[in-house]
Amino acid sequence: MGVKGLFKLLADECPDAIKEIQPESLFSRKIAIDTSTFLYQFLIAIRGNGMDLTNESGELTSHLRGLFSRTTKFLEYGIKPVFVFDGTAPKLKAVEIEKRREKVRDAEKQLAVAEEQGDDEKMIMFAKRTVRVTKEQNDEAKKLIRLMGLPVVQASSEAEGMCAALCKAGLVYATATEDADSLTFGTDILIRHITFSEARKVPIQEINMSRVLTTTGLTMDQFIDVCILSGCDFSDGIKGIGQKKAFSMIKEFGSIEKVIEAVKDKKNYIVADPFPFQEIRDLFKQTENLDSVDLKFTEPDEEGLIEFLVKEKQFDETGVRNTISRIKKTKGKASQGRLDSFFKVIGTSISDTMTKKREESQNKVGTKRKRPNKSTQVKKKSKSEK
Repeated sequence: MGVKGLFKLLADECPDAIKEIQPESLFSRKIAIDTSTFLYQFLIAIRGNGMDLTNESGELTSHLRGLFSRTTKFLEYGIKPVFVFDGTAPKLKAVEIEKRREKVRDAEKQLAVAEEQGDDEKMIMFAKRTVRVTKEQNDEAKKLIRLMGLPVVQASSEAEGMCAALCKAGLVYATATEDADSLTFGTDILIRHITFSEARKVPIQEINMSRVLTTTGLTMDQFIDVCILSGCDFSDGIKGIGQKKAFSMIKEFGSIEKVIEAVKDKKNYIVADPFPFQEIRDLFKQTENLDSVDLKFTEPDEEGLIEFLVKEKQFDETGVRNTISRIKKTKGKASQGRLDSFFKVIGTSISDTMTKKREESQNKVGTKRKRPNKSTQVKKKSKSEK
Protein backbone atom coordinates (compact mmCIF):
# COMPACT_ATOMS: atom_id res chain seq x y z
CA MET A 1 0.00 0.00 0.00
CA GLY A 2 2.69 2.51 0.96
CA VAL A 3 1.53 6.02 1.85
CA LYS A 4 -2.20 6.75 1.53
CA GLY A 5 -3.04 9.12 -1.31
CA LEU A 6 0.54 10.26 -1.90
CA PHE A 7 0.52 9.98 -5.69
CA LYS A 8 -2.71 12.01 -5.83
CA LEU A 9 -1.19 14.64 -3.55
CA LEU A 10 1.92 14.95 -5.73
CA ALA A 11 -0.19 15.25 -8.88
CA ASP A 12 -2.14 18.12 -7.27
CA GLU A 13 0.70 19.98 -5.54
CA CYS A 14 3.67 19.50 -7.86
CA PRO A 15 2.58 18.21 -11.30
CA ASP A 16 5.83 19.48 -12.83
CA ALA A 17 7.67 16.77 -10.85
CA ILE A 18 5.79 14.07 -12.77
CA LYS A 19 6.29 13.34 -16.46
CA GLU A 20 5.25 10.63 -18.86
CA ILE A 21 8.09 8.71 -20.48
CA GLN A 22 8.63 5.96 -23.02
CA PRO A 23 10.56 2.83 -21.96
CA GLU A 24 13.16 3.62 -24.63
CA SER A 25 14.19 6.68 -22.60
CA LEU A 26 15.58 4.28 -19.97
CA PHE A 27 18.03 2.74 -22.43
CA SER A 28 21.16 1.47 -20.65
CA ARG A 29 19.80 2.51 -17.25
CA LYS A 30 19.95 0.21 -14.23
CA ILE A 31 16.50 0.15 -12.62
CA ALA A 32 15.85 -1.32 -9.14
CA ILE A 33 12.59 -3.28 -9.25
CA ASP A 34 10.46 -3.87 -6.18
CA THR A 35 9.96 -7.53 -7.04
CA SER A 36 7.10 -8.38 -4.68
CA THR A 37 4.77 -5.87 -6.35
CA PHE A 38 6.02 -7.06 -9.75
CA LEU A 39 5.10 -10.70 -9.02
CA TYR A 40 1.82 -9.70 -7.38
CA GLN A 41 0.72 -8.04 -10.63
CA PHE A 42 1.11 -11.30 -12.56
CA LEU A 43 -0.74 -13.33 -9.95
CA ILE A 44 -3.64 -10.91 -9.61
CA ALA A 45 -3.93 -10.36 -13.38
CA ILE A 46 -4.48 -14.07 -13.94
CA ARG A 47 -6.96 -14.29 -11.05
CA GLY A 48 -8.72 -11.28 -12.58
CA ASN A 49 -9.40 -13.43 -15.65
CA GLY A 50 -10.93 -16.08 -13.42
CA MET A 51 -8.11 -18.59 -13.82
CA ASP A 52 -4.57 -19.47 -12.84
CA LEU A 53 -1.73 -20.54 -15.12
CA THR A 54 -0.62 -23.96 -13.97
CA ASN A 55 1.43 -26.76 -15.48
CA GLU A 56 0.30 -30.36 -16.01
CA SER A 57 1.22 -31.16 -12.40
CA GLY A 58 -1.10 -28.41 -11.13
CA GLU A 59 1.74 -26.12 -10.01
CA LEU A 60 1.08 -22.39 -10.28
CA THR A 61 3.42 -20.88 -12.91
CA SER A 62 1.83 -17.52 -13.76
CA HIS A 63 4.45 -15.63 -11.73
CA LEU A 64 7.28 -17.32 -13.66
CA ARG A 65 5.66 -16.88 -17.07
CA GLY A 66 5.01 -13.20 -16.44
CA LEU A 67 8.48 -12.60 -15.00
CA PHE A 68 10.23 -14.37 -17.88
CA SER A 69 8.25 -12.56 -20.56
CA ARG A 70 8.17 -9.04 -19.09
CA THR A 71 11.84 -9.08 -18.08
CA THR A 72 12.82 -10.07 -21.61
CA LYS A 73 10.87 -7.05 -22.86
CA PHE A 74 12.81 -4.81 -20.46
CA LEU A 75 16.09 -6.13 -21.87
CA GLU A 76 14.90 -5.48 -25.43
CA TYR A 77 14.34 -1.85 -24.47
CA GLY A 78 17.94 -1.76 -23.21
CA ILE A 79 16.85 -1.54 -19.57
CA LYS A 80 19.07 -3.26 -17.00
CA PRO A 81 16.74 -4.57 -14.27
CA VAL A 82 17.99 -5.16 -10.73
CA PHE A 83 15.52 -7.28 -8.75
CA VAL A 84 15.15 -6.40 -5.07
CA PHE A 85 13.38 -8.73 -2.62
CA ASP A 86 11.84 -7.99 0.78
CA GLY A 87 13.60 -9.17 3.92
CA THR A 88 12.12 -9.41 7.41
CA ALA A 89 9.23 -7.03 7.93
CA PRO A 90 9.88 -4.40 10.63
CA LYS A 91 8.02 -4.78 13.92
CA LEU A 92 6.26 -1.49 13.22
CA LYS A 93 4.47 -3.21 10.34
CA ALA A 94 2.99 -6.00 12.48
CA VAL A 95 -0.43 -4.33 12.85
CA GLU A 96 -0.66 -3.68 9.09
CA ILE A 97 0.34 -7.26 8.28
CA GLU A 98 -2.36 -8.61 10.60
CA LYS A 99 -4.93 -6.31 8.93
CA ARG A 100 -3.96 -7.74 5.55
CA ARG A 101 -4.22 -11.31 6.81
CA GLU A 102 -7.66 -10.61 8.21
CA LYS A 103 -8.75 -9.21 4.83
CA VAL A 104 -7.48 -12.36 3.12
CA ARG A 105 -9.35 -14.58 5.58
CA ASP A 106 -12.53 -12.58 5.02
CA ALA A 107 -12.08 -12.77 1.23
CA GLU A 108 -11.62 -16.55 1.43
CA LYS A 109 -14.94 -16.86 3.28
CA GLN A 110 -16.68 -14.63 0.74
CA LEU A 111 -15.12 -16.64 -2.09
CA ALA A 112 -16.51 -19.89 -0.67
CA VAL A 113 -20.00 -18.36 -0.54
CA ALA A 114 -19.70 -17.09 -4.12
CA GLU A 115 -18.60 -20.53 -5.30
CA GLU A 116 -21.62 -22.14 -3.61
CA GLN A 117 -23.90 -19.62 -5.28
CA GLY A 118 -22.17 -19.97 -8.66
CA ASP A 119 -21.63 -16.19 -8.87
CA ASP A 120 -18.75 -15.94 -11.34
CA GLU A 121 -18.32 -12.17 -10.99
CA LYS A 122 -17.96 -12.31 -7.20
CA MET A 123 -15.76 -15.40 -7.45
CA ILE A 124 -13.26 -13.44 -9.56
CA MET A 125 -13.46 -10.38 -7.29
CA PHE A 126 -12.85 -12.29 -4.06
CA ALA A 127 -10.26 -14.61 -5.64
CA LYS A 128 -8.15 -11.54 -6.47
CA ARG A 129 -8.33 -10.44 -2.82
CA THR A 130 -6.85 -13.73 -1.64
CA VAL A 131 -3.69 -13.37 -3.71
CA ARG A 132 -0.36 -13.09 -1.92
CA VAL A 133 3.20 -13.82 -2.99
CA THR A 134 4.55 -16.84 -1.12
CA LYS A 135 8.12 -17.58 -0.02
CA GLU A 136 8.23 -20.46 -2.51
CA GLN A 137 7.21 -18.15 -5.38
CA ASN A 138 9.88 -15.63 -4.34
CA ASP A 139 12.51 -18.38 -4.28
CA GLU A 140 11.46 -19.60 -7.73
CA ALA A 141 11.61 -16.03 -9.04
CA LYS A 142 15.14 -15.58 -7.66
CA LYS A 143 16.24 -18.78 -9.37
CA LEU A 144 14.78 -17.70 -12.71
CA ILE A 145 16.31 -14.21 -12.51
CA ARG A 146 19.78 -15.58 -11.78
CA LEU A 147 19.49 -18.09 -14.64
CA MET A 148 18.67 -15.15 -16.92
CA GLY A 149 21.99 -13.58 -15.90
CA LEU A 150 20.48 -10.72 -13.89
CA PRO A 151 21.28 -9.48 -10.37
CA VAL A 152 19.21 -10.35 -7.31
CA VAL A 153 19.45 -8.12 -4.23
CA GLN A 154 18.11 -9.25 -0.86
CA ALA A 155 16.98 -6.47 1.46
CA SER A 156 17.35 -6.93 5.19
CA SER A 157 13.92 -5.34 5.66
CA GLU A 158 11.70 -3.43 3.21
CA ALA A 159 12.57 -3.77 -0.49
CA GLU A 160 11.65 -0.10 -0.99
CA GLY A 161 14.36 0.88 1.50
CA MET A 162 16.98 -1.14 -0.36
CA CYS A 163 15.87 0.30 -3.71
CA ALA A 164 16.24 3.80 -2.26
CA ALA A 165 19.71 2.97 -0.90
CA LEU A 166 20.81 1.75 -4.34
CA CYS A 167 19.51 4.99 -5.87
CA LYS A 168 21.20 7.22 -3.29
CA ALA A 169 24.50 5.38 -3.79
CA GLY A 170 24.29 5.95 -7.55
CA LEU A 171 24.22 2.20 -8.26
CA VAL A 172 20.90 2.44 -10.10
CA TYR A 173 19.08 5.25 -11.88
CA ALA A 174 15.61 4.75 -10.41
CA THR A 175 13.19 2.54 -8.50
CA ALA A 176 10.32 0.84 -10.35
CA THR A 177 7.36 0.21 -8.05
CA GLU A 178 3.70 1.03 -7.40
CA ASP A 179 4.38 1.73 -3.70
CA ALA A 180 4.54 5.44 -2.95
CA ASP A 181 6.69 5.01 0.15
CA SER A 182 9.73 4.38 -2.06
CA LEU A 183 9.88 8.18 -2.25
CA THR A 184 9.62 8.44 1.54
CA PHE A 185 12.58 6.06 1.88
CA GLY A 186 14.63 8.47 -0.26
CA THR A 187 14.38 7.30 -3.87
CA ASP A 188 15.12 10.33 -6.04
CA ILE A 189 13.59 8.93 -9.25
CA LEU A 190 10.54 6.67 -9.10
CA ILE A 191 9.14 4.91 -12.17
CA ARG A 192 5.47 3.88 -12.12
CA HIS A 193 3.57 1.49 -14.42
CA ILE A 194 6.61 0.20 -16.28
CA THR A 195 5.86 -3.31 -15.03
CA PHE A 196 2.28 -3.16 -16.35
CA SER A 197 1.23 -5.09 -19.42
CA GLU A 198 1.46 -3.00 -22.60
CA ALA A 199 -2.08 -4.12 -23.40
CA ARG A 200 -3.34 -1.97 -20.51
CA LYS A 201 -1.99 1.15 -22.27
CA VAL A 202 -1.23 2.90 -18.96
CA PRO A 203 1.33 5.70 -19.43
CA ILE A 204 4.68 5.20 -17.69
CA GLN A 205 5.39 7.96 -15.17
CA GLU A 206 8.68 9.27 -13.83
CA ILE A 207 8.54 11.17 -10.53
CA ASN A 208 11.50 13.36 -9.59
CA MET A 209 11.80 13.66 -5.81
CA SER A 210 14.25 16.59 -5.90
CA ARG A 211 11.70 18.52 -7.94
CA VAL A 212 8.94 17.57 -5.49
CA LEU A 213 10.88 19.19 -2.64
CA THR A 214 11.81 22.25 -4.68
CA THR A 215 8.23 22.85 -5.85
CA THR A 216 6.53 22.25 -2.50
CA GLY A 217 9.18 24.02 -0.42
CA LEU A 218 9.36 21.05 1.95
CA THR A 219 12.55 19.63 3.41
CA MET A 220 13.00 15.85 3.20
CA ASP A 221 12.25 15.56 6.93
CA GLN A 222 9.02 17.50 6.45
CA PHE A 223 8.07 15.34 3.46
CA ILE A 224 8.51 12.25 5.65
CA ASP A 225 6.26 13.86 8.27
CA VAL A 226 3.59 14.53 5.62
CA CYS A 227 3.70 10.83 4.67
CA ILE A 228 3.44 9.67 8.30
CA LEU A 229 0.51 12.01 9.00
CA SER A 230 -1.25 10.87 5.79
CA GLY A 231 -1.17 7.29 7.07
CA CYS A 232 1.31 4.62 6.03
CA ASP A 233 2.07 0.92 6.54
CA PHE A 234 3.40 1.65 10.03
CA SER A 235 0.64 3.83 11.52
CA ASP A 236 -2.76 5.34 10.73
CA GLY A 237 -1.48 8.74 11.85
CA ILE A 238 -4.11 11.15 13.17
CA LYS A 239 -7.77 10.46 12.47
CA GLY A 240 -9.28 13.45 10.68
CA ILE A 241 -6.09 14.25 8.78
CA GLY A 242 -5.81 13.04 5.20
CA GLN A 243 -3.01 13.69 2.72
CA LYS A 244 -4.22 17.21 1.81
CA LYS A 245 -4.59 18.25 5.43
CA ALA A 246 -1.26 16.63 6.35
CA PHE A 247 0.47 18.66 3.63
CA SER A 248 -1.09 21.98 4.65
CA MET A 249 -0.44 21.37 8.36
CA ILE A 250 3.23 20.50 7.90
CA LYS A 251 3.57 23.58 5.69
CA GLU A 252 2.00 25.65 8.48
CA PHE A 253 3.48 24.08 11.63
CA GLY A 254 6.67 22.45 10.31
CA SER A 255 6.63 19.09 12.15
CA ILE A 256 4.42 16.34 13.56
CA GLU A 257 5.18 17.44 17.12
CA LYS A 258 3.80 20.91 16.44
CA VAL A 259 0.77 19.49 14.60
CA ILE A 260 -0.07 17.28 17.60
CA GLU A 261 0.24 20.32 19.89
CA ALA A 262 -2.10 22.28 17.61
CA VAL A 263 -4.85 19.63 17.47
CA LYS A 264 -4.67 18.12 20.98
CA ASP A 265 -7.76 19.94 22.25
CA LYS A 266 -9.81 19.56 19.06
CA LYS A 267 -12.47 16.84 19.07
CA ASN A 268 -12.42 16.24 15.30
CA TYR A 269 -8.82 14.99 15.46
CA ILE A 270 -7.84 11.75 17.20
CA VAL A 271 -4.15 11.00 17.62
CA ALA A 272 -3.37 7.27 17.27
CA ASP A 273 -2.38 5.58 20.52
CA PRO A 274 0.39 4.65 20.31
CA PHE A 275 1.70 6.94 17.58
CA PRO A 276 5.42 6.06 17.25
CA PHE A 277 6.17 8.74 14.67
CA GLN A 278 9.83 9.10 15.71
CA GLU A 279 10.43 5.37 15.21
CA ILE A 280 8.74 5.57 11.81
CA ARG A 281 10.92 8.53 10.87
CA ASP A 282 14.01 6.54 11.83
CA LEU A 283 12.80 3.59 9.76
CA PHE A 284 12.32 5.73 6.65
CA LYS A 285 15.78 7.26 7.11
CA GLN A 286 17.75 4.13 7.95
CA THR A 287 20.40 3.06 5.43
CA GLU A 288 20.72 -0.47 4.06
CA ASN A 289 24.16 -2.10 4.07
CA LEU A 290 25.37 -2.33 0.46
CA ASP A 291 28.65 -4.17 1.13
CA SER A 292 27.36 -7.52 -0.15
CA VAL A 293 25.44 -6.09 -3.13
CA ASP A 294 26.64 -7.44 -6.48
CA LEU A 295 25.06 -5.91 -9.57
CA LYS A 296 26.83 -8.17 -12.04
CA PHE A 297 25.09 -8.93 -15.35
CA THR A 298 26.05 -12.19 -17.10
CA GLU A 299 25.06 -14.31 -20.09
CA PRO A 300 21.85 -16.33 -19.58
CA ASP A 301 22.35 -19.94 -18.57
CA GLU A 302 20.53 -21.59 -21.47
CA GLU A 303 20.76 -25.15 -20.26
CA GLY A 304 19.88 -24.10 -16.72
CA LEU A 305 16.77 -22.31 -18.02
CA ILE A 306 15.75 -25.37 -20.05
CA GLU A 307 16.24 -27.60 -17.02
CA PHE A 308 14.20 -25.31 -14.75
CA LEU A 309 11.45 -24.03 -17.03
CA VAL A 310 11.00 -26.92 -19.46
CA LYS A 311 11.89 -30.05 -17.53
CA GLU A 312 10.84 -28.94 -14.06
CA LYS A 313 8.04 -26.44 -14.72
CA GLN A 314 6.85 -27.95 -18.05
CA PHE A 315 7.11 -24.81 -20.20
CA ASP A 316 7.12 -25.23 -23.98
CA GLU A 317 10.74 -25.79 -25.02
CA THR A 318 10.49 -23.99 -28.36
CA GLY A 319 9.05 -20.90 -26.68
CA VAL A 320 11.72 -20.91 -23.98
CA ARG A 321 14.57 -21.28 -26.49
CA ASN A 322 13.13 -18.48 -28.63
CA THR A 323 12.98 -16.20 -25.57
CA ILE A 324 16.55 -17.09 -24.62
CA SER A 325 17.60 -16.16 -28.16
CA ARG A 326 15.90 -12.77 -27.73
CA ILE A 327 17.73 -12.24 -24.42
CA LYS A 328 21.10 -13.01 -26.00
CA LYS A 329 20.47 -10.49 -28.76
CA THR A 330 19.92 -7.75 -26.17
CA LYS A 331 23.35 -8.19 -24.57
CA GLY A 332 25.20 -6.16 -27.19
CA LYS A 333 22.56 -3.45 -27.11
CA ALA A 334 22.61 -3.12 -23.32
CA SER A 335 26.41 -2.81 -23.24
CA GLN A 336 26.34 0.31 -25.44
CA GLY A 337 26.42 3.72 -23.83
CA ARG A 338 23.38 5.96 -23.87
CA LEU A 339 22.99 7.83 -27.16
CA ASP A 340 22.85 11.21 -25.43
CA SER A 341 26.34 10.63 -24.05
CA PHE A 342 27.76 10.38 -27.58
CA PHE A 343 25.76 12.95 -29.51
CA LYS A 344 24.85 16.50 -28.74
CA VAL A 345 21.39 17.47 -29.96
CA ILE A 346 21.57 20.62 -32.05
CA GLY A 347 18.39 22.61 -32.61
CA THR A 348 17.33 23.21 -36.22
CA SER A 349 14.88 25.90 -37.25
CA ILE A 350 11.90 25.05 -39.44
CA SER A 351 13.09 27.44 -42.18
CA ASP A 352 16.54 25.78 -42.23
CA THR A 353 14.97 22.34 -42.52
CA MET A 354 12.67 23.42 -45.36
CA THR A 355 15.56 25.07 -47.22
CA LYS A 356 17.66 21.93 -46.93
CA LYS A 357 14.82 19.73 -48.19
CA ARG A 358 14.19 22.07 -51.14
CA GLU A 359 17.87 22.05 -52.12
CA GLU A 360 18.01 18.26 -51.87
CA SER A 361 14.95 17.98 -54.09
CA GLN A 362 16.46 20.28 -56.70
CA ASN A 363 19.73 18.36 -56.76
CA LYS A 364 17.91 15.05 -57.04
CA VAL A 365 16.07 15.99 -60.27
CA GLY A 366 19.13 17.68 -61.71
CA THR A 367 17.50 21.08 -61.75
CA LYS A 368 19.84 23.96 -62.36
CA ARG A 369 19.92 26.16 -59.29
CA LYS A 370 18.17 29.47 -59.87
CA ARG A 371 19.59 32.76 -58.82
CA PRO A 372 18.07 33.59 -55.44
CA ASN A 373 15.52 36.36 -55.45
CA LYS A 374 15.59 39.40 -53.21
CA SER A 375 13.59 37.86 -50.41
CA THR A 376 15.91 34.85 -50.33
CA GLN A 377 18.94 37.15 -50.24
CA VAL A 378 17.48 39.02 -47.33
CA LYS A 379 16.80 35.78 -45.45
CA LYS A 380 20.31 34.55 -46.07
CA LYS A 381 21.76 37.85 -44.94
CA SER A 382 19.82 37.86 -41.74
CA LYS A 383 20.81 34.26 -41.10
CA SER A 384 24.52 35.05 -41.62
CA GLU A 385 24.25 38.01 -39.31
CA LYS A 386 22.95 35.63 -36.63
